[in-house]
Amino acid sequence: QVQLVESGGGLVQAGDSLRLSCAASGRTFSRYAMGWFRQAPGKEREFVAAINSSGGSTYYADSVKGRFTISRDNAKSMVYLQMSSLKPEDTAVYYCATRPIQSIVAVATGYDYWGQGTQVTVSS
Repeated sequence: QVQLVESGGGLVQAGDSLRLSCAASGRTFSRYAMGWFRQAPGKEREFVAAINSSGGSTYYADSVKGRFTISRDNAKSMVYLQMSSLKPEDTAVYYCATRPIQSIVAVATGYDYWGQGTQVTVSS
C-alpha cells in the first residue's frame, strides 16, 4: 500500500518562504517520479512541480518558476517543495503525488497515488 503524507503547510505573509515535505512509503521510492499539485477553492487541481526518479530533472509550472524548488532525498523517501516569495495567489491545498514511471509528466492523470494534502495560506 503506497502512502504519501504531506506536512509543512501553514499561514504565512506575502513574501515569506515555506517548505513542504512529503513522506512516501509502500513503493521503491527511488524508482519513480514525484510531483506537487495544488488546488485552490473553486478551482481545478493544477500542476506545480515534478522531479524524476534520480532527482536530476525537474519541471515547473510557469506560475512558480524561479520561486519554488522541488527536491528529493531517495535515502529518506522524501520529496520537498521549497516555496519562496509567496503570493496570495499561491494559497491552496498542496498535494504530493507519485507515478509508476521514472520520468516527469505535468498532468494529474499521470500519477497514481496522492497524499491527503496540506493547506498553504498566504495573506497579503
